[in-house]
Amino acid sequence: MSAQPKTFQELIDGDQPVLVDFTATWCGPCKMMHPILEDTSRQMGDKVKILKVDVDKNPLAASKFQVRGVPTLILFQKGKILWRQSGVVPAHQLIQTIESNILKEA
Repeated sequence: MSAQPKTFQELIDGDQPVLVDFTATWCGPCKMMHPILEDTSRQMGDKVKILKVDVDKNPLAASKFQVRGVPTLILFQKGKILWRQSGVVPAHQLIQTIESNILKEA
């Protein structure tokens, strides 16, 4: 029996840190974040799960977390927001931020 896919809320409430990229297809800086997030995912491995949320397709999620501009990155763990920032974040800074926030929670 295979596991059911988790809901967004179940993912952000879990023990594994989740970095959510609130994005939009029409957003130039969001397109710049794509390779940065791929690089971050490769370097971080299972330490963090990375999700993309299209604000146009998921306006309720964007509204719930008061996303005013894209890209907005929010790091969750156990349902709490550990960090958030709008705009393009370089991979090295993103990795450093994730690691420092995860260490605080450990």
